Amino acid sequence: MALTPIRMSNDSQKRAEEFLNISGQFKLGGLVTESSHAITANLSEVAAQSVESALDLLFQVDGDVVRKYREFVESGRVEQIAGTVRSAIRNGGRIFFTGCGATGRLSILLDSVWRDFWKKESERRRGETQGEDKSEPPHVGSCKGNGAEVFENRTFSIMAGGDYALIKSVEGFEDFTAFGKKQIGDLGVSNQDVVFAITEGGETSFVIGTAWQGVEVGAKVYFVYNNPDEVLCQTVERSREVIEAPRIEKINLTTGPMAITGSTRMQATTIQLCVMLTILEVVVRDLLASSNRPTDAKAKGTGNERSDCPAQFLSALEQLHGNLRSPQVLTQLAKLVELEESVYRSGHKNNYFASRFAIDVLTDTTERSPTFCTPPFRKFDDQAATESWAFLFLPQAETPDAWRHILRREPLCVEWKEDEVRNLVGEEKLPRTVETVRKISTAELMRFKIGLDGLPFRSLGKGDCAVGIVGTSEQESLLSPTGFYGQQLEAARQAGADVGLICLETQHATRNTNQDKGQSLLASAATVKVALPKSDFLLDGVTRVGVKMLLNALSTCTMVRLGRVMGNFMIWVVPSNLKLIDRATRYIEQLTGLNYEQANHLLFEVIEYIEPRMKADQAYPPVVGMAVIRHRHGFDNGEAEKKLQAEKYLEHK
Repeated sequence: MALTPIRMSNDSQKRAEEFLNISGQFKLGGLVTESSHAITANLSEVAAQSVESALDLLFQVDGDVVRKYREFVESGRVEQIAGTVRSAIRNGGRIFFTGCGATGRLSILLDSVWRDFWKKESERRRGETQGEDKSEPPHVGSCKGNGAEVFENRTFSIMAGGDYALIKSVEGFEDFTAFGKKQIGDLGVSNQDVVFAITEGGETSFVIGTAWQGVEVGAKVYFVYNNPDEVLCQTVERSREVIEAPRIEKINLTTGPMAITGSTRMQATTIQLCVMLTILEVVVRDLLASSNRPTDAKAKGTGNERSDCPAQFLSALEQLHGNLRSPQVLTQLAKLVELEESVYRSGHKNNYFASRFAIDVLTDTTERSPTFCTPPFRKFDDQAATESWAFLFLPQAETPDAWRHILRREPLCVEWKEDEVRNLVGEEKLPRTVETVRKISTAELMRFKIGLDGLPFRSLGKGDCAVGIVGTSEQESLLSPTGFYGQQLEAARQAGADVGLICLETQHATRNTNQDKGQSLLASAATVKVALPKSDFLLDGVTRVGVKMLLNALSTCTMVRLGRVMGNFMIWVVPSNLKLIDRATRYIEQLTGLNYEQANHLLFEVIEYIEPRMKADQAYPPVVGMAVIRHRHGFDNGEAEKKLQAEKYLEHK
């Protein structure tokens, strides 16, 4: 096939040349996390025939997580790492979780889970300490008095772009090592602290920056990643420098290729979640034991219980994985996939309702946007932006309270001044970076109204749907007509919307009369019930893993059914950072026969065409699809977009 000349503007040509000059640092096609998984190679074809079979393939790949977790447990490293964390906390230190994209949201989740436990423990103990001598302050190492309050504020999450990036990806932030160093430095990381620098691929500049800042101040630094050392060292210089650094301890959690090629929001972050929550579980048990004030029999934190914790987690994880692959769950989840598919395909919207699992739901819905080119969450007063396909609401009346509920603290957004940005990027990149920073402040985050005050701006009607995500402890609210879930789902039904429910229940949980009555209320809902293994985990880590696996499968299979995936390649990927620009370039290269440089020039011309709509949060066509159509037919951008529309690749505008 003759190559079609690429008609580039001066700006798009300059941007392509700038990328190609540094592309050697971001050509990541050789990484295991960028490889195609054999189990899901024909996922799109399977999904077209059977949703249940496609879901089972996705859960089969999660078996890699179970296998890798078993290896980690057998290595005996949990107690060693937990001991380092425990000592740091007892000596007044703090724990920093850092990441970007999926690992950034993982970091925020870990911080939230830790803070939530100690906040509740503090409230529980407050009544017990009323008669104690208040002249003696709580001792950091003993939890004396109500020392749980001391532990609550010992963790911090550092996400590329700050907490704003939890709900909307921040363009380019992960590409700068200096940004990572500054964000963690602004929080005063010191030699008393422990830093977990978490990156799926092991090559993210921002996360590597946080690791080096930790080393510079004398903190204990762990580098958590998901590619083989030898591959990373041969491929990425910045990764090799970290891996070979003697002052950085490595936690390699390679599971293999992702279920969707390159989609590290799936198995890579799932194994990281399993390992990190196990470490924190052991630390929490030890801190409770040292207080000499055991909360109850199951939380005494004896030596045997601590050493058995990883094995217990493994056993529960194996049971959970089997439950997710059961015919009953696959059939129920397939119906919910089909419901959401029909809603999105017809141009309608879906509202999720969650409280305990709000951060889990928010993570999954946010990550759909860059992965599958879906409209991101829309700010309540931005009518020019495209309506979001999915949104999230919490039971708090006001949005600021809802954000505090999710984070279990005040938001930590990036609020840098212009001079600070100039020192990081220089004059040439200053205007673009300052523009980005101005859009990710706390004030901008509050424009995403996720409390009940946001409901008037996103009312449901016929063709829409509402989905509740609840745990065992939230059953009353679900099944009571005046509870948050029961009220919102019934209101959606009355408005003509379809209703769905995801219910994660501890095995053998008992039901009361109100729960039985509530079942009739939701009899016609697309209901998914997942039995959770019974456990005594204080942080309820296996449940969080189950929610993640379930939501990942739901959203991925839905997008596969909508044509966002070819085989197991995410052909609608949004090239919002250098790693994703490389990925999009490689996809174009594979689908057109162009060489890497030609494919990249074509990509940047398409990016220039769609970028105004991307920045305005308006719907736009997939850059990879546009580039392929342009090459195959000799079209310009406008003609390529019309061709995609005519072939119904853009069914949801």
